[in-house]
Amino acid sequence: MPKIESKMDVSAEGDMTSMIDMTFQLIAFFMILINFADAEASQEIKLPASQLAIPPEAPPEDPIVLQMDKMGNILYSADGFEPLAFVKKRLIVKRDLITKAKKNPQTATVIIRADKNVATKFVRELLEACQELGFETFAFRAASVKPT
Repeated sequence: MPKIESKMDVSAEGDMTSMIDMTFQLIAFFMILINFADAEASQEIKLPASQLAIPPEAPPEDPIVLQMDKMGNILYSADGFEPLAFVKKRLIVKRDLITKAKKNPQTATVIIRADKNVATKFVRELLEACQELGFETFAFRAASVKPT
């Protein structure tokens, strides 16, 4: 009886679909992760321009971002802009949380993003309120301008 040879090509190729899916999921994950820093900056705030504005070398350990519009209202949470009295109550809660975590509120960095058209009086009142609550480290944000 003669042998019949099969002309079937046998090759082992893996299905790359799952590998491609995982790659796109990782890309999407890192894109979302990277954009969180920009998400906390309100687009309603127009920062003053400064030639001395340089990005920090490292992010602060316990940042508290306060954004002030030109009317002196403050954005601290997703609830929208609020007057200083309401924000002060929220800062008391934040201070208590920092204290319960056995950290010192003096080491928490309060980042102030004030609109370029806000009255200095409102920024000073915000600084004084933060100092009354025990916060002592402040950082101000400004738009970077190249020297001419």
